[in-house]
Amino acid sequence: MAKVVTFGEVMLRLSTPGYLRFSQARQFDATFGGGEANVAVSLANYGVDAHFVTRLPKNDIADMCTAELKGLGVQLDGVVYGGERLGIYYLETGAVARGSKVVYDRAHSSIADIQPGMVDWRKVLAGADWFHWTGITPALSQGAADACLEAIKIANEMGVKVSCDLNYRKKLWQYGKTAAEVMPELVAGCDLILGNEEDAEKEFGIKPEGFDAEKTGGEIDQTAFVSVCRQLMQKFPRCKKVAITLRGSINANHNTWGGVLYDGKTLWQSRRYDITHIVDRVGGGDSFMGGLLYGLLAYDTDQQAIEFAAAASALKHTIIGDYNRVSVSEVEGLIKGGGSGRVSR
Repeated sequence: MAKVVTFGEVMLRLSTPGYLRFSQARQFDATFGGGEANVAVSLANYGVDAHFVTRLPKNDIADMCTAELKGLGVQLDGVVYGGERLGIYYLETGAVARGSKVVYDRAHSSIADIQPGMVDWRKVLAGADWFHWTGITPALSQGAADACLEAIKIANEMGVKVSCDLNYRKKLWQYGKTAAEVMPELVAGCDLILGNEEDAEKEFGIKPEGFDAEKTGGEIDQTAFVSVCRQLMQKFPRCKKVAITLRGSINANHNTWGGVLYDGKTLWQSRRYDITHIVDRVGGGDSFMGGLLYGLLAYDTDQQAIEFAAAASALKHTIIGDYNRVSVSEVEGLIKGGGSGRVSR
């Protein structure tokens, strides 16, 4: 069984019921989520030995979180404890012309106060096939960025492949450094990079010519992203493959979805999914990343890997919560032409 280690923040997710606005809500639905934890849950669902590393406080809310993750098959042997609080994010789900909103309450969370040396990375990464992180983690604090860099360098030394999801979050870079200043050194140690057009532009000034996500009308020319992939590989020579998620936004409930994978020579394109009734799009990119890592581990070709990633993420859009609670057989069924929604008896 392949072993994948992910590192980042997991938060308490408080979402308004249904499509209520924050101003209307009198209660919130509580669960947990966070980019790297979401990837670990996807991989555990697929039978991968998935390990999630973070820093948590010692309190009942953190215990509630770890119980949920363990129940979903995620290994937490690398978790370290300290600090005072678990971060929180509030979610208001949008509809039609009204987009979703996220409000963060994660300042001074336990992982924001993490420092290099707190995690025994050589022990955590022993026997691992992949180490995965996202651009969210180094956005939290200098300490989190330094701990992430420490992990990447040790993974490189140990021969563990490294993947990252660029995940630009403008609301998070508040500690005096910009993504453009911090991310290049981290990404330089990666073998696989995932992003979208905004991530590459905001962090590295790389963008597809003539593309505007707000004006796609759901139609995206996937080949327009070859230049983005090439520029990323030129900037980061260690990188062997670049994946781009392609979301065409018609409205908050109706998106088109797919992705491409570039290996330096060939652009592999997934099927495009027309998602007409989105249930929850939060975690869509994480489910794509989890599917891609599984695809690269389990299948013989990059085409199979990118198809699995896109199909897995299309299914995530039908599931409430951050986590993609689907199996390999369900994803493969969609790839083979399923998706009618008929009752399975």
